[in-house]
Amino acid sequence: MTRRLAAIACGGIALCVIGLWLTRPAAPPFDAVRAAHGPSDARLLDRHGVVLDARRIDTTRRRLDWVSLDAIAPALRRAVVAVEDRRFTEHGGVDLRAVAAALGQAIRGGPSRGASTISMQLAALLDPRLRPHGGARSLAQKWGQVRLARALERAWSKDQILEAYLNLVGFRGELEGVGAAAAALFATTPGALTGAESAVLAALVGAPGAPPAAVVRRAATLRPRLPAAPTADAVEAAARRALAGVPAMPSPPSLAPHVAQRLLGTSPAVRTTLDAGLQRAATAALERNLLAVRERGVQDGAVLAVDNDTGEVLAYVGSSGHLSGARHVDGVRARRQPGSALKPFLYALAIERRLLTPASLLEDAPLEIALPSGLYRPHDYEDRFLGLVSVRTALASSLNTPAVRTLGLVGGDAFVAELGRLGFAGIDRPADYYGPALALGSADVSLWEMAGAYRALANGGRWTPLRLRLDDPAGVPRQALEPATAFLVADILADRESRSATFGLENALATRFWTAVKTGTSTDMRDNWCVGFSRRFTVGVWVGNFSGAPMRDVSGVTGAAPVWLEVMERLHSGVPSDPPPAPPGVVAVPVVFAGDVEPHRREWMLAGSAAADARPSLATARPRVCSPVRGARFALDPDVPAARQRLLLEAEHATGSPRWRMDGVDLGTAGARRLWEPTPGRHLLELVDATGEALDRVEFEVRGRTAH
Repeated sequence: MTRRLAAIACGGIALCVIGLWLTRPAAPPFDAVRAAHGPSDARLLDRHGVVLDARRIDTTRRRLDWVSLDAIAPALRRAVVAVEDRRFTEHGGVDLRAVAAALGQAIRGGPSRGASTISMQLAALLDPRLRPHGGARSLAQKWGQVRLARALERAWSKDQILEAYLNLVGFRGELEGVGAAAAALFATTPGALTGAESAVLAALVGAPGAPPAAVVRRAATLRPRLPAAPTADAVEAAARRALAGVPAMPSPPSLAPHVAQRLLGTSPAVRTTLDAGLQRAATAALERNLLAVRERGVQDGAVLAVDNDTGEVLAYVGSSGHLSGARHVDGVRARRQPGSALKPFLYALAIERRLLTPASLLEDAPLEIALPSGLYRPHDYEDRFLGLVSVRTALASSLNTPAVRTLGLVGGDAFVAELGRLGFAGIDRPADYYGPALALGSADVSLWEMAGAYRALANGGRWTPLRLRLDDPAGVPRQALEPATAFLVADILADRESRSATFGLENALATRFWTAVKTGTSTDMRDNWCVGFSRRFTVGVWVGNFSGAPMRDVSGVTGAAPVWLEVMERLHSGVPSDPPPAPPGVVAVPVVFAGDVEPHRREWMLAGSAAADARPSLATARPRVCSPVRGARFALDPDVPAARQRLLLEAEHATGSPRWRMDGVDLGTAGARRLWEPTPGRHLLELVDATGEALDRVEFEVRGRTAH
């Protein structure tokens, strides 16, 4: 056995000589090795480099960022050199004295000892082909180590070699590199390691799987060589603390899990536009306010805060975290019904087309619209009607029947097209699919889309995509609304007094600085929203249940608005927000309301759209047939006498002296409801004016036969 060891040692010496004098392979550049090094976790960073979240991307090892040599405790550097390569600073990659000593020990029959230098060990760490597989290295692998070690010594400085070694060497289990070892075993950084901790880590380098007692013994031999030599008790305590259980990396933060799920892949780090401080504040505001209404059946919510100028997302809270029963659902991207939060864009379209002004009067009164599924009867939030109101009051107080009338005025397809220009990609069907309820938010939208559209209002009608990564391009701008129109709508949304008809003067929508804001509540209180903007920021909040369960007595102003207010006030801590100046094309007109419907005032309008006498007129929609609805089918009951079966004919906005015409036959005036005796077959019903010109027409079908 002794002879065999001696032969191996002699072969090793011969190999070293050959490696030293006959080979000159190229070493990889130090900068390339450092640049290729990546942590085992992909990390989500905020705009300042603060870690927001992390995801494991390398399951074979645990390591952190590369650590420069000057950021590693001198005690650890000295300890590793002492235990692994005492003549590190003297040799050129191969320590011939160590090789000779190993040979002599083998000849004498003593225990075998290694002769690999730090440079040779680094060579094996850099080239997987030089690592042993299940046993000792082969002579060819030893030869490769020698060649690469010599190349490293020629190309790199000693400090670079030691720095790379400490970042690549394994310490215990899956821990690779001094950064991961310091964090997992001692919950500290490489620069803050104590002498005792450094001794333990140095002892683990050569024996990462050794039992604790062996690690303590090996570390104890290093104590005298360290500055301010630690005591034996300190070394033992450090070893006990490090080896007490399975090494575990500190849990990464989870401030933006939905963003991490969306953005993190194989890249070691993604720099986002988020601000960690605001992200924490928005998360806390959401959780705190949801707890206040939790007994009313609320458990989910989402928050989005955006910089108006750049479109950069500053806070992205996708759920209420531990309060949610479905915390992995992303409430920022999920589509829900927005309720009245779509109304600003409906009125913007009517104002821009000069069909309405902020002073135009609309009727807030009971309304019935016949649909194939039945009669549609919109109601206001408090189930009361105010009669004639201005557009300003109708929008600011979120009245429903005026909005439905306005949709009839502008046309559903025009509104759908406008919403598409404002970034609502999910509203992509013909207007008939949504029906008149589109005015009250029957289509599904996301908080992401909603914040983007309100930001367009803040930016004079100019829409661009929101940005979540710092390296995202700004996107191509689109002028979805004219600046003058956006100004008028923003001015209405900022009008605290006009809002008071529904919400009162004191509520969570009132800020100490200029803001324009709108709430929305969907059917059965399944969703509520609060979206608004200041001169610098746009904030959107959704509150509800991912399950779709309704809330109890929680509206946009009581559920989402308090969160919106907290986040907006945080953004404007020390930051002013003054009312925007009127853009070109907007004029202030004195308005005297007929019948004193509302107090006389000066009202902003588009230039040229105000009446000469400054008296707004009642906005009317086109005459149309309400009943029967287009495409309806009716079945006659053979068991009911024909004299008892009648079909209601009803028209809306039928001013003047319109008449009914059925299949070309005049049926008389259409000023009131009329009952018509149905006959089987297809029919064409027309609403015509005094000249016989058709104002509206519907086709319907009657099936069956009458009883005799």
